[in-house]
Amino acid sequence: MTISLTENTAILSQFLSLPQNGKVLAEYIWIDAEGNTRSKCKTLSKKPSSVDDLPEWNYDGSSTMQAPGHDSDVYLRPVAFYPDPFRKGDNILVLCECWNNDGTPNKFNHRHECAKLMKAHANEKVWFGLEQEYTLFDQYDYPYGWPKGGFPAPQGPYYCGVGTGKVVARDVIEAHYRACLYAGINISGINAEVMPSQWEFQVGPCEGIEMGDQLWMARYLLNRCGESFGIKISFHPKPVNQSTINGSGCHTNVSTVGMREEGGMKVIEEAISKLAKRHKEHMLLYGADNDLRLTGSCETAAMDSFSSGVANRGASIRIPRQVAKEGFGYFEDRRPASNIDPYLVTGIMVETICGAIPDADMSKEFAREAEDI
Repeated sequence: MTISLTENTAILSQFLSLPQNGKVLAEYIWIDAEGNTRSKCKTLSKKPSSVDDLPEWNYDGSSTMQAPGHDSDVYLRPVAFYPDPFRKGDNILVLCECWNNDGTPNKFNHRHECAKLMKAHANEKVWFGLEQEYTLFDQYDYPYGWPKGGFPAPQGPYYCGVGTGKVVARDVIEAHYRACLYAGINISGINAEVMPSQWEFQVGPCEGIEMGDQLWMARYLLNRCGESFGIKISFHPKPVNQSTINGSGCHTNVSTVGMREEGGMKVIEEAISKLAKRHKEHMLLYGADNDLRLTGSCETAAMDSFSSGVANRGASIRIPRQVAKEGFGYFEDRRPASNIDPYLVTGIMVETICGAIPDADMSKEFAREAEDI
């Protein structure tokens, strides 16, 4: 028997058009122990007007490596919701935090600590923009569109490429773009990347905790779109481990209100100086297997050293040419890997450039995540 990997959309459409008799479908979404999104659906009697109207729920944490089998219930607490581009109508997607039954955040719930920092430094009005790179794979875990048993032509024509042989699966990318717009995600652009079958989308600017929320939702939407086309999405920072082939990052653009005003370059330089002093702490939270990507080649800095420069894509921190010319704006941290938890990255960024607070320490989040369940 052959199982289709793509949806039978023509058949499905006749059922999706059926009335729901006033009910609302709420897809509850959370992040598991390995940094993947999971979800399950709940029927609501009416559309919520705010996140406070959404009921708390739970799931089997032992099946997601977030709890032991003898105490497996993990609670889902809604924190944001979005229009559902797949079911449409009044149906919604619900982003949730994971909490233990003793009232503590699950150790893989990094949003909780990040939110504390964002609230404490709300007066800084920290804006983020994340550039999410990813790679498409086929059902056999081979880069989508690559010749079987071999490699495509050398890198060069694929970045922002146009035309057959230069780009692959544009239909998946377009579907994701529209899904994000429908859901209210502040997706600011897309482009084909340097490696064939590698793409990027950008989310932002978003302020504070909303950055992590929107990136996780955009990742969920991308994986759901991939389902429809039978394509797998990889956020691994070095999906093809060859020295001449680019890896995947999640470049993090940052600005405070002071950086965006006249004379902001001085504030940017002060922030970069603070980042240099905490390079090791940041690298602990900047993604698994990032050492495979940060080699000092393929437009990356070296893993074990910190650098900065104007328009330098081989530096840890890049100051855009226009920012240096105008004297204010933002900077780009090029170190984060494509598989980061955005709550960890944005959280430690705010902690470093704006200051720690007594009851939150993002550098401890790494140790908490690494503990055995």
